[in-house]
Amino acid sequence: MTLYALLHGGLHRGTCWNEVGAALGAFGHTVLAPDLPTDDDAAGALDWACVAIAAIDQSAGAHSKDVVVVAHSIAGLCAPVVATLYPVLRMVFVGGLLPVPGRTFLEELAANPDAITFPAPQTGGAGPFGLTWESVREGFYHDCPELLARNAFDEMRHQAFTVFTERCPIDRWPDTPSTYILMRDDRAVGVSWARRQAARVGAEVVEIDGGHSPFFARPDELTDVLLAAR
Repeated sequence: MTLYALLHGGLHRGTCWNEVGAALGAFGHTVLAPDLPTDDDAAGALDWACVAIAAIDQSAGAHSKDVVVVAHSIAGLCAPVVATLYPVLRMVFVGGLLPVPGRTFLEELAANPDAITFPAPQTGGAGPFGLTWESVREGFYHDCPELLARNAFDEMRHQAFTVFTERCPIDRWPDTPSTYILMRDDRAVGVSWARRQAARVGAEVVEIDGGHSPFFARPDELTDVLLAAR
């Protein structure tokens, strides 16, 4: 069987994977969804990766299972670090940001202004950085059940951006096979940029309908894609 390490994106927690994790578990797979230190301003991609690896190592029988790392959004910046340090069967990026070895992600953004397409945020709200529910709904959750989306908004936490300002901590892209799940109506990560970057790293691209948070909007479809990606 497979061990799925489900890595959450920015502002979120591992609980965003609850429904997909339960579905994968129903097929007999082991599922981990650790809270990464994404709210720690001192933590970079290597620190995030070490937390993920520690969770995998602590799982009973982890070394007898194939490990698939699934990274949503900003967690894509640490997935290849995990694969460099730990034997991983496959990396799966779900609307993931893909780092460039030797560069900062800010440099990548400067060269590719279509990478991030999150609408201009409204401020003065209850979310981190003063984000409003309306901004987050539009950028992350426009096609998600409102109750799930509101609960996720209420659980949001500070987001550190060290992973944007630091130089990518790996020297080369790992040889690990990869899949990029591209959401056709993603309003946070640019679809054209995602296609270019998936081609750059040689990832198999799987396109699905919907926006940036398929674990809320279409968990069954996302589960099917993850099962097929092993």
